[in-house]
Amino acid sequence: MDTPPTPESLKTRIYRVRGQQVMLDRDLAQLYGVATKALNLAVRRNAIRFPEDFMFQLTIRETINLRFQIETSSWGGRRYLPYAFTELGIAMLSSVLRSERAALVNIAIMRAFVKLRHALWAHQGIARRVEQLEGKVDMHETDIRLLVQDVDKLKNRPSPSGPINPSLL
Repeated sequence: MDTPPTPESLKTRIYRVRGQQVMLDRDLAQLYGVATKALNLAVRRNAIRFPEDFMFQLTIRETINLRFQIETSSWGGRRYLPYAFTELGIAMLSSVLRSERAALVNIAIMRAFVKLRHALWAHQGIARRVEQLEGKVDMHETDIRLLVQDVDKLKNRPSPSGPINPSLL
């Protein structure tokens, strides 16, 4: 049996569709070492285990968008729209595909999802800090603008002893 994929190698097979991280049926079938048709047949036979938050079929537009994202022109002559499995759906696949390979692949996939989630959280933390800094910079810009206006007013205000010498400012 082949060694299971690494979480790093799986990151390129995890896509964002409908605001969720998903993997496509063809990629999962390849990882599990089964035909895509066989994977989807096993899922259909166990449809009760795969509600819409576990698995959904892509629309034509989503399929076209993913083709551009994946940079492939042909998906092997598919006659149907691909299925996308969420993290929960992938976990459920291990109960449908009862093999050692399926269990090992699922473990690797779950680790990849966790790593991506941690990376996303880190980026969100950085984004929050940047927003806070931008707010502070905006406040400082406003303060500087007000100071410049006050200095301009002082320059243009007549002095009781005559005009102000700009070199003294």
